[in-house]
Amino acid sequence: MRILGLDVGSKTIGVAVSDELGITAQGVTTLTRKELSDDSAQLLKVVEEYKAERIVVGLPKNMNGTLGPAAQMVLSLIEELQKSVTLPIVTWDERLSTMAAERTLLEADVSRKKRKQVIDKVAAILILQGYLDSLARVKDIS
Repeated sequence: MRILGLDVGSKTIGVAVSDELGITAQGVTTLTRKELSDDSAQLLKVVEEYKAERIVVGLPKNMNGTLGPAAQMVLSLIEELQKSVTLPIVTWDERLSTMAAERTLLEADVSRKKRKQVIDKVAAILILQGYLDSLARVKDIS
């Protein structure tokens, strides 16, 4: 089962997809945001292209666990997306995922220009991989 991972920002949406076994996440693209309906249409194409069966969306909670304006923006996109897809959409706490992506790219000595181009995709990979790892832990416990 392929799962799509999204890192939703105000200007872009980083997209990652799992392998068919649901073990690893790979970055696939960064979409430029427009209107909610356009964003939803772009994401629907990606869902169809990769035959995704679930979508995991990073939810940027505040450090105290509350939902701020960025989280509300993500929830609005999810609401719009649910109008056109029937597959499950789950949120994943993505606090600090962009910072972790930045750190990963710095450690890999990626240039500033290149980092700017791939940061959202890398954040989507980290969100999806965290979700996949949590599923694997549940399987191990069972």
